[in-house]
Amino acid sequence: MRTLYYLLQKEFIQIYRNKTILRLIFVIPVVQLLILVNAATLEMKNIKLSVVNHDHSPLSNRLITGLDASPFFILDQPGESTFKAKEKIESGSADLVLVIPDDFESDVMAGKPVQAQLLANAVNSQQAQLGYSYIQRVLLDIVQDFHLELVGESPAKTINSTYSYWYNPELNYKHFMVPGILVVLVSVVGMFLSAMNLVREKEMGTIEQINVTPVRKTHFIVAKLLPFLAIGLFELGLGLAIGWIIYGVPMEGSLWLVFGIATLYLIGLLGLGLLLSTFSSSQQQVTFVSYFFLLVFILMSGIFTSVDNMPEWGQKVNLINPFYYFIDVMRAILLKGACLSDLWRQVISISVLAFSLFAFAVLNYRKTN
Repeated sequence: MRTLYYLLQKEFIQIYRNKTILRLIFVIPVVQLLILVNAATLEMKNIKLSVVNHDHSPLSNRLITGLDASPFFILDQPGESTFKAKEKIESGSADLVLVIPDDFESDVMAGKPVQAQLLANAVNSQQAQLGYSYIQRVLLDIVQDFHLELVGESPAKTINSTYSYWYNPELNYKHFMVPGILVVLVSVVGMFLSAMNLVREKEMGTIEQINVTPVRKTHFIVAKLLPFLAIGLFELGLGLAIGWIIYGVPMEGSLWLVFGIATLYLIGLLGLGLLLSTFSSSQQQVTFVSYFFLLVFILMSGIFTSVDNMPEWGQKVNLINPFYYFIDVMRAILLKGACLSDLWRQVISISVLAFSLFAFAVLNYRKTN
């Protein structure tokens, strides 16, 4: 234990003297949480909308007013030509064009089906789909209100529904993003920095000095990885505090469970970092390899979109993606208050991946390299 103590002391001194690592540990996570959580959003607001009003009736004017009052649209000045509106889409000055026909109000008053044309720039397909849904909702509400004022009752076959949003009643997208961004930050510390640290020893030549000492391989590996386990847990605690204070992310579940599963997860990521370092001879090489794994894991983890929407082969690949399991765990504990009995599948998967990666890394490492 005395040998391990001195090795740990050496590692912490090296980390303290390395200003780059200190910035990665303390500055970058805070900046990323303050920027990425606000920037990485799938919410669609400020959609540029142009309206071509051929009807010029009180109902069509009410529709335009309702769209202008919506927080989702930036309304352009109403135009008279569909051709000019199409040019706005082509030039990028409009995302959507709503064409109101000249018999719009008369059809509503006669009880006929109401038709309106919507032209959308579908380069961003999600924006086009959501814009269509928003306009359809506004149009339906205004037509129903007008019909109610006109005849004293709502249109026939109208379905009234009530709804409630569980676990995120305010539909705050930041509550969804903060746990995912936190997993990415913790993963960067666990995998990237641990791999860089060991390869840096190779470049400096100090690894050769340690190899000729009687220090056991077990002591050396534990001393190399334990500081980054502690740093990763510190980053997690810092991120949770920022998420709670700044973004109001709820902490419905047990924080002890969060840190317990995070420890298992970091052991696996540290093992992966150690494994990558054994195959790399320079910091540049291990950086490229680490970024490859990070990008694949992050983009397939479900941090932005649901994994269920992926093709079947992608869902099967995710079975060996630790990011996928830990993001699911973080969101379930923080937002839903899930307990261990609800997450046993994810915990078993994380444990198997952690044990496999760490064991393979230890077996592959040779003290005589």
